[in-house]
Amino acid sequence: MLMPILFAVAVFGVLALGYMAFSGPSPAKTVKRRLELLRERHGDAMTASAQAQIRKLFASRNQNKVESALSSLVPKPALLKLRLEQTGRDIPLGKYAGVSIGIFVVIAAGLAFKGAPILLAIMFAAFVAIGVPHMAIGFLIKQRLAKFNTNFPDAIELMVRGLRSGLPITETLGIVGSEIPGPVGLEFRAVADKMKIGRTMEAALQDTADRMGTPEFQFFVITLAIQRETGGNLAETLSNLADVLRKRAQMKLKIKAMSSESKASAMIVGSLPFIVFVLVWMVNPNYMTGFFVDQRLMIAGMGGLIWMSIGVFIMAKMVNFEI
Repeated sequence: MLMPILFAVAVFGVLALGYMAFSGPSPAKTVKRRLELLRERHGDAMTASAQAQIRKLFASRNQNKVESALSSLVPKPALLKLRLEQTGRDIPLGKYAGVSIGIFVVIAAGLAFKGAPILLAIMFAAFVAIGVPHMAIGFLIKQRLAKFNTNFPDAIELMVRGLRSGLPITETLGIVGSEIPGPVGLEFRAVADKMKIGRTMEAALQDTADRMGTPEFQFFVITLAIQRETGGNLAETLSNLADVLRKRAQMKLKIKAMSSESKASAMIVGSLPFIVFVLVWMVNPNYMTGFFVDQRLMIAGMGGLIWMSIGVFIMAKMVNFEI
């Protein structure tokens, strides 16, 4: 009984290691979001902000007891809540936990109904229930950050033109929030709203930088902080920053294109043994059942999984590049 447990734990560990190795750090606006943007742009800003706060208050009060109970089951809820906020969408923590539990129950019940070992079904269902929502949230975060980084140099150039025309930096932040679409406009509007209620510009920008976690915006915050301490031509400094960010984006695309073949080869080589195992299991289940019954095959399978995990980890490190 001990060997199947060790084998299942080894499978789960390899799958988790492969996922962590290959995983890194919004679509078009809906009609409701467009209407909200129009109200914020052409209506009273303070009224729109008050209405948004009232909506958040009622939403928090109307959260049912089921979501509260589910959110209490999530480990590190503060970190997970930060990731959900980085998506730019209103995803409650309880809803995320409920989806994960639902995926676990469906997959575990389906595998058990098909005759899979109970322990293996539980391990695989737990891996999918944890990994799939995490990957989905990560995809949404990457998609939003990619849009932000694409429009961010244009926002800085708009600030440069405003500064050269004589506007203060605080006014240019509000102009960027109202003129630039997408995540850039939303984040700068949030900064402008915080400044209206008494927060300093540095604190409001740093809060946004900590929440987003993107180096590009952190560069912008550091540039403003250094310029405030040392003085100088802020417009020229921001113009140079926009040029650096554009060149950095070009370098990322160049490295991505050059390493795409290596990444594809590493993913194919790393996933091929597992694909073959599943295909043979589907064709001849009795042939593969020995890996969960025969102790010799269990030991051989665990040894192969250990070596595969080492190879996958090394290949992932070889094809991942940081800029």
